[in-house]
Amino acid sequence: MIASLAKLIDWSAIQVLTIRRRSSEGRNPRLEEAIQFLNGPDFIPVESQPARVEFDSSLRFHFPTPRPCQSTENNVVHGRLYRGAKRWQERPVIVLLHGGGNNFISHRFLFPLIARQCNHAGFNTVTLEAPYHFQRRPQRLRTWPGYLWEAEATAQAIAEIRALIGWLREEGCSAVALWGCSFGGWLAGLASCHDVRLAAAVLNTPGVRKNPSFAERVVWRSTRKALLEQRVAAEALNLTVLNLTTARPVIPKENILLVEAMHDLFVPKEYIEELWQVWGQPHIWRLPHGHMSISLKGAPGFTGRVLRWLSPRLDANFSLGKNK
Repeated sequence: MIASLAKLIDWSAIQVLTIRRRSSEGRNPRLEEAIQFLNGPDFIPVESQPARVEFDSSLRFHFPTPRPCQSTENNVVHGRLYRGAKRWQERPVIVLLHGGGNNFISHRFLFPLIARQCNHAGFNTVTLEAPYHFQRRPQRLRTWPGYLWEAEATAQAIAEIRALIGWLREEGCSAVALWGCSFGGWLAGLASCHDVRLAAAVLNTPGVRKNPSFAERVVWRSTRKALLEQRVAAEALNLTVLNLTTARPVIPKENILLVEAMHDLFVPKEYIEELWQVWGQPHIWRLPHGHMSISLKGAPGFTGRVLRWLSPRLDANFSLGKNK
């Protein structure tokens, strides 16, 4: 894609995503509590219990979150299972993790297309709604509640991913891979640093760390000011495990794929290059796209290329399972 067009698409998306942000977001007194929580053992515990999944229909399911909060809506995790073949429990699974910002269109219309393509390749596919997204977002949540809330929501998201992995493995699925974009790629990275049961992980333009320079591109004056006020807090949070470069994967680097968009205005390519170096140089694709244009199916043939990369890593686990 032409660099100027890719950057224009990203710049426009930044304006749309920040137009409703409020100036009060720049100040919150619970930063110290958030840092203490992130650096403590309760952020991502060693133990993880399988999810108690119940199906609403042939595709849709739900289960109670392993980390309940005060929001009733957010305490129920929703997802969809796209079965790849008969005796689906014996097949590998790809879990698709969506981006942030309540990107309903991508999750509702794009993910089913990707899921069907995964099915055609012989894999089951699962989509999962992250905390405070889509139907899990409380109507009364109109402003950003703060840093501690953000840290607890991240812990909740990782706990739910790990609980889902546990359920899938209990059902007999031979291997589980995560494939996340942007916010979802960041969650996939965090999970890869804490769950050895993962067979592979695709981090598509992951949010490696908080990006203070993001605010400088916002045209809305009050919003830009509020976001710039968060720079000191962002630097403090980047010293915690929220920064992927502070952790190390517990799965082989050969089973990790980083996707870098060379013209990305959301996630600077320097962040992903640093992550690539720190994580021991796993597989990396550097593509001439922006953050928005390299969404899961944004580049022609991208989904098929990812599936070809995943296939030997998932099929190897499948073959081992059949021989046991």
